[in-house]
Amino acid sequence: MKIASHKIAGFGRTNQSIIFSILKISTLLFASLCLACAARGPKATTDITKLTSFAQGAEKPLDVAELNKKISAAFTATPSYEDYVLDGGDLIQVSIFEAPDLNTEARVSARGEVSLPLLNTVRIAGLAVRDAELRIEELYRENYLQDPHITIFIKEQFGSKVTMMGALNKPGTYDYFSRMNLMDFLAIAEGLSDTAGRVVQVRRKGRQGETPQSLLIDLDQMVKEGSEELNVAINGGDVIYVPEAGSVYVDGAVRKAGSYPIRKEMSVQEAIISAGGLQAFADAGNVKLVRYLDNGRREVAKLSLNELQRGETDKFRIQDRDVIFVESSAIGTFFQGVRLSLGTGMLGVGYTPPAR
Repeated sequence: MKIASHKIAGFGRTNQSIIFSILKISTLLFASLCLACAARGPKATTDITKLTSFAQGAEKPLDVAELNKKISAAFTATPSYEDYVLDGGDLIQVSIFEAPDLNTEARVSARGEVSLPLLNTVRIAGLAVRDAELRIEELYRENYLQDPHITIFIKEQFGSKVTMMGALNKPGTYDYFSRMNLMDFLAIAEGLSDTAGRVVQVRRKGRQGETPQSLLIDLDQMVKEGSEELNVAINGGDVIYVPEAGSVYVDGAVRKAGSYPIRKEMSVQEAIISAGGLQAFADAGNVKLVRYLDNGRREVAKLSLNELQRGETDKFRIQDRDVIFVESSAIGTFFQGVRLSLGTGMLGVGYTPPAR
């Protein structure tokens, strides 16, 4: 009887372990399905037939010569020394006319501060030279000097640069002297080259605690309509990239998301192949295509790669500025990430979301 009881107890413990493992797997499956469903691309707003007809009636984009003429006409920045925006790493000389003993040389810290006699630390990053002078004068006037006159001389410039890349007449790295916008910097780079596309990417590294940003600006909409919100302010350290005309952006469940040149009569499948093909967890029946039309409008159509392969939409071709987003399969995402580890009398279960 004792042996039988022992067997029953052992059997119960085994069952408990199995049930616990099943519950754990079920919980992970439910969580991963929720995660995969949450990370979706754009919602469809039209179908392929309407998208194709929209494209046929779309306005012709501005040519490069017209764009450059408007960019040049909009250039208003006249950088001067007083407009230079201080940033971390800059070495400055601070001089006080009324108290030369307090003159000091200091480097702006990564936090944007400098150490000054009597004042300890003063935050000046992000201020133009003239604004920083006024700020320091105010602090000395509050407690130490009656009517101070401060001058700041930049001995070494460190971080305030803007990188211009891609289809520009003069790509390169330019000093960031003052607060200027996107149109100003396009003018400084002497405008677009003959092969330039109509979308500009502004890549912005995040400051402390901030997430890096990537902004996509449509040049036709910005220049034609004069949309001030698209003519974004440029910060020191930004990278401005102008891709060549005839490019498609592929994102989502592909192996190498990014921008790719459009070959003649390029299909959706060929664009995805250029991006390294589908990930194992891709949903081939749920592919979104975002197309620029006119007046800043974009429409989203849902595609199925299976239908494309069967030739049901074989007349559909990629156009300049199209964006392809391949959705992820919720179940495929889970089984791609689930992993099992067998040990002595143990079943381990874990989940790692697949890399995208």
